[in-house]
Amino acid sequence: QVQLVESGGGLVQPGGSLRLSCAASGNIFSISTMGWYRQAPGKLRELVAAITNGDKTNYADSVKGRFTISRDNAKNTVYLQMNSLKPEDTAVYYCKIVVRATYYWGQGTQVTVSS
Repeated sequence: QVQLVESGGGLVQPGGSLRLSCAASGNIFSISTMGWYRQAPGKLRELVAAITNGDKTNYADSVKGRFTISRDNAKNTVYLQMNSLKPEDTAVYYCKIVVRATYYWGQGTQVTVSS
């Protein structure tokens, strides 16, 4: 089995920064795409950012220029650096990895942007 452990969420004021981490462990042969999604109350889960094993990145328009996704393959970990946070970034953030065409999700971490 594959386990994902997320960390780094919390409460931050508008304009602040947070860094999310998601560490994968278990029966991992190789991880292809790693990504972050978010779900705000009453809304559908949406892609925030993704990174391939070739380090190609993709971002939602709403976070371009503010968020940066990166990965450490030696640690099987994906990061999301979030800067210039806005109240509309408030959501539960989930990481997702793809291993041999199988998707695995983290448990989610709450990010709240409020003064």
